[in-house]
Amino acid sequence: MSRITLAAPHAHGIEVKKSRFLAQALPCVSPDEAQAQITAHADPDATHNCWAWRIGEGYRSSDDGEPAGTAGRPILAAIDGSGLDQVAVVVTRWYGGIKLGAGGLVRAYGGAAAECLRTAPRLELPDLATVTLRAEYDHTGAIYSLLSQFGAIDPISEHEAQGVVVHCQLPVNVLDDFSVTLRDATRGRAILQRTDEAP
Repeated sequence: MSRITLAAPHAHGIEVKKSRFLAQALPCVSPDEAQAQITAHADPDATHNCWAWRIGEGYRSSDDGEPAGTAGRPILAAIDGSGLDQVAVVVTRWYGGIKLGAGGLVRAYGGAAAECLRTAPRLELPDLATVTLRAEYDHTGAIYSLLSQFGAIDPISEHEAQGVVVHCQLPVNVLDDFSVTLRDATRGRAILQRTDEAP
């Protein structure tokens, strides 16, 4: 099944009973990047900056002072309803003096996020391969540099007596080039194994 993300950041604003809502959808590949994007796009002078993100199976959301469940969860539901992955959405509210009630908040936050995502440019994500890399400690720096260069997702390293073992995901379309570059960088001493295929 293909995965879809944002091709670029996108924004959409609405006004509900004099309160202004600005939804900003942002591509992100890790929880740290999602939180950094949210922080960068939140307005410290606004009444609330509510947000959610979804990256694969991982997700988080925040009501940022709105009544529990009236902002973060509707934003997350909009993300999940859009079918997008690797995306964060921050919805900023400037209070207009008229209370919206719990139902009105859910509709405003969820609606702003949903419309923002519906109109956002989309990009198909490449299929991923799960791989395990084994290398001597001398090659650790070169390996991490290559993993970053080739778009590895969530590298997790373990240390063994013989060296380092790294588990991660790589786009299938770069596997061959990665394998050749890895062999050259480690003089053939690193072992790359794809672990998501049946033997």
